[in-house]
Order: sequence, then structure tokens, then C-alpha cells
Amino acid sequence: MHTSPAKLLILIALSLVILVEGRTVLAFFGIEIAPLETALIGVVIIAALVIWAVRPLRGSPSESE
Repeated sequence: MHTSPAKLLILIALSLVILVEGRTVLAFFGIEIAPLETALIGVVIIAALVIWAVRPLRGSPSESE
């Protein structure tokens, strides 16, 4: 794992805050983003974070060996 589960949870929570507040900032400038689009972007970001976190470290032996 690249990071601990606690750090992964913090990264996911921070990304959700950035998504919600980013949508608010864009609305302030007249750029409307639907909540569904925001949710889909959030799912993609969370999936990317989880995939990054659980893949094995480069050069480290696998646990099955």
C-alpha cells in the first residue's frame, strides 16, 4: 500500500470538500455544474485514489511470495 488507511480517508474527504467548494466557486463566476456531474467526478477521483493506494509499491516483493 502506498499510504495508510487513515491518510487515504483524509485524502478522500479533502477531495470531496474541494469538489463541493469548487462547484460553489464556479457558480459564483456563472459556470453551472450539475450535481450529477460533480458526483461523477467525485467517484472518478475516489476510485483513482483507492487504486493508487492499494497497488503494490514498485520494487517491493508481493505478499504472496
